[in-house]
Amino acid sequence: MIELYAPAKLTWYLEVTRRRDDGLHELRSEMVTLEYADRLEVDEASDFLRLEGPFSEVPLDEHNLVTRALDLVGRRAGVTLHKIIPPGGGLGGGSADAAAILRWAGGVSNEAALSLGGDVPFCQLGGRALVEGVGERLTPLPDEQRDVTLVLLGFGLNTRACYQAFDELLDGGATPRGRNHLEAAARLVEPRLGETMDWLRATLGDRVHLAGSGSTLFVEGHLERGVETWDVLGPEGVVQFRQTITTPSAA
Repeated sequence: MIELYAPAKLTWYLEVTRRRDDGLHELRSEMVTLEYADRLEVDEASDFLRLEGPFSEVPLDEHNLVTRALDLVGRRAGVTLHKIIPPGGGLGGGSADAAAILRWAGGVSNEAALSLGGDVPFCQLGGRALVEGVGERLTPLPDEQRDVTLVLLGFGLNTRACYQAFDELLDGGATPRGRNHLEAAARLVEPRLGETMDWLRATLGDRVHLAGSGSTLFVEGHLERGVETWDVLGPEGVVQFRQTITTPSAA
């Protein structure tokens, strides 16, 4: 049995630089990987995909990115996925799981990794990088250990819906702004996100940022609670705070 770790990715900032004719969006962002990670147990003598964790909505069929990553590298294995990264949380959980399989198999090109999703090339590299294009252009940056507090909400967001809302805002004359160009769109798609962000910012100010297309929020630094994980009742249900740190490249 081989044990693999699949670190979550955190989008430190996100700029949408261009909407292409094919409907895809080109980005410029800084991404980092986190100590917060899924864990995969790989049995090279078997062929199955099993989920351990609270996320029953994760598909275990041919659409799962672990299965697709195995197909991409022409391998078969039994994989038990111990999942803590929430789906639809903007932390690249499925992409991280796929990237762990790619690294186990020896790695693939950025272009091949991109066929699994825009976050997979970076997740395969890990560490800290400038990410451009639709995720295929990576410029590694020096590692910096940073303290981060994740704010995990009880619901996810659909990335495609966020980009559709972004396009509608753009077509209506809006100008992308702020540290994360998708924030206004994500708040439109999921009003509960906006209510929770406003609630947190009333206490923590502009330290609260959106991770990718959400729903996860994050705060730079560790909040002074004396524990690594705690729950708070927010305006839209339980909010979990989890302290973590950034991690170096897997390459």
